[in-house]
Amino acid sequence: MADKNEPVVIIGAGLGGLATALRLAHAGLSVTVLERAGAPGGKMRTLPSAAGPVDAGPTVLTMRHVFDQLFADVGETLDSHVTLEAETLLARHFWRDGSTLDLHADPDQSAQAMRDFGGPDAEQDYRRFAARAKRLYDGFKAPMMETAAPSQLALTAHVLRHPALIPDMAPHRTLMSSLRAQFRDPRLAQLFGRYATYVGGSPYKSPAILSLIAHAEAAGVWRVKGGMHRLAQAMADLATAKGATFHYDTHIHRIEVRGGSATAVIDAQGTRHPAKHIVFNGDPAALIQGLLGEAPRHAVKDTHTTPRSLSAYVWAFASTPKGPDLAYHNVFFGADPRTEFDPLHHGQPPVDPTLYICAEDRGGGHRPTGLERFEIIMNGPPVPAHGDSDKEPAPCQTPILTTLNHFGLTFNPTPNPATLTTPRGFQTLFPGSAGSLYGRSPHGMMAAFHRPTARTALPGLILAGGGTHPGAGIPMATLSGKHAAETILTDRALTSPSRPTAMPGGMSTGSATMPGARSPSSVS
Repeated sequence: MADKNEPVVIIGAGLGGLATALRLAHAGLSVTVLERAGAPGGKMRTLPSAAGPVDAGPTVLTMRHVFDQLFADVGETLDSHVTLEAETLLARHFWRDGSTLDLHADPDQSAQAMRDFGGPDAEQDYRRFAARAKRLYDGFKAPMMETAAPSQLALTAHVLRHPALIPDMAPHRTLMSSLRAQFRDPRLAQLFGRYATYVGGSPYKSPAILSLIAHAEAAGVWRVKGGMHRLAQAMADLATAKGATFHYDTHIHRIEVRGGSATAVIDAQGTRHPAKHIVFNGDPAALIQGLLGEAPRHAVKDTHTTPRSLSAYVWAFASTPKGPDLAYHNVFFGADPRTEFDPLHHGQPPVDPTLYICAEDRGGGHRPTGLERFEIIMNGPPVPAHGDSDKEPAPCQTPILTTLNHFGLTFNPTPNPATLTTPRGFQTLFPGSAGSLYGRSPHGMMAAFHRPTARTALPGLILAGGGTHPGAGIPMATLSGKHAAETILTDRALTSPSRPTAMPGGMSTGSATMPGARSPSSVS
């Protein structure tokens, strides 16, 4: 039976909120989730098309162990609730000179593809890079990603105990500078530089350590059968089965604070939802801006949310393609990365963009005929904090289509501009975010330490989601839900000595640092 004396209210049913709800409901707490959209998922959203729902957010998941562990911790198996399909071809890459390169889940296949692409030098450089990315991933997985509150002092001590990590980190280099030193072929530096955009950054300003993302992808990529939203729905359904209550189409007016602690959530209809703990699964910038009331404005420092990460232009549609042979994941590179990232730095759309295209019906090498579902993503700048709030840079359909025409790729019918989500559109969907899809910018060596953690300065208010440590992306947001749940359960154990100190399923709670215009309740 749920403990009605210590209710938890979660604002937002993104992956962070869902992971928190699932863990806490399993632990026996009374959990209520308030979500302003009509379904769970947050940025893991779909749009309708003539060929069926199109994923208009994440298209695959990596770091599968995060999800296997989540379901195991609540006495379930991931495979019992969703069907995951491994993608053996990670991505197909296209350059203006006509060259193409496939990366594979099999590292030897990727190495051979490198040799075919750029000769023995390319293969050698790639093998060295892949080994380096793995060392970085293994070296920083526990002290950064899996800890609830990373400490610069603790991380320094960890690096000093493992000094071989220092040259791999290249602490005084940007990602692009490091890649140019590692790859003799500039096309490969351009390829692996795009991993900075996975967390909303520029390779010219993000730290070299972000090359570890390449290993996270190379270690395995999975599609969710039926679309990514099935994962979010499965998490919500399981949390419901364990006693959590979900209220959709519910906008939030404010967080109530009494006696210096967060005590309730007031929705737009005036209903008061009392809580012992409140979890905000949204962009923490919304708190600072007062979008959830004046009382929680100082729960998070401004430096924890600024500067902002990149936004995007996302086109989700159904059409029939003509041109180059597409895989599930495809990247079409601009001629010069500077013509993409220099304009973005100045708040403008890229001049000569690199485009990501997910051909959503081509998973597993399938070759459909007729209408197919596509998602095209072009990096975009966040919405400026000042200036004309109704003005947005010129529409980006033309540069997208022009870029694709360079590669001989066309669509029939031409995608409708109405199916394009712009940075300002994301700001509307997720108020307070400035359209940034990844929260705080990853630029600078210390950026990871500036993200807010689960615990805020306001007692009773906990954070989860992509704007919170350990960062953006499906597995990272899911890990943030683990940190949020552990924080609440730790507080509960400390204030109630008679309560058990471990969740059913083996999750220890002994330490909080274990390895249209919408309402303001943005989710991520």
